[in-house]
Amino acid sequence: MTQAIVIMGVSGSGKSTVGTAVATALGTTLIEGDDFHPPANIAKMEAGTPLTDADRTPWLDAVADAMKRRAEDQAIPVAACSALKRTYRDRLRLHSGLDILFLHLTGSRAALVARMERRTGHFMPVALLDDQLATLEPPQPDEWSLAVDMDMEPQRIIAEVAARLSAA
Repeated sequence: MTQAIVIMGVSGSGKSTVGTAVATALGTTLIEGDDFHPPANIAKMEAGTPLTDADRTPWLDAVADAMKRRAEDQAIPVAACSALKRTYRDRLRLHSGLDILFLHLTGSRAALVARMERRTGHFMPVALLDDQLATLEPPQPDEWSLAVDMDMEPQRIIAEVAARLSAA
């Protein structure tokens, strides 16, 4: 089965930054999950309204489709996608048909808030962070995953990912 990587975590954890570094190291480009949100989802988040599972389902399918297409062209698709719940990760695996390593970026609430307050031009308000943290179901032992601190040096994260991929 073709391997793929999903950089997961709550808003502000560094999914795009780490995902870009991992994708570049693997000779590909990042599939940015935020780019697949329909306008209605973005409007809800901008208004401070959490997304429902029904809101997320078509978005998850679109991300999975992009990963599947990338797998046809390149060795290992790399996507940034919050994938907060086990059911979301299961859906990504099932819909894409890929063997996905979930790289879970972790960090303290205070560090997440500080990062979110510093960034500009993003639709996700700090007000929704607590909802994301409450929704988060970290990967379980039966899931192919790797948890790393969001403040770890990107080169160290890349080395950890490479080791996990080669051990699979």
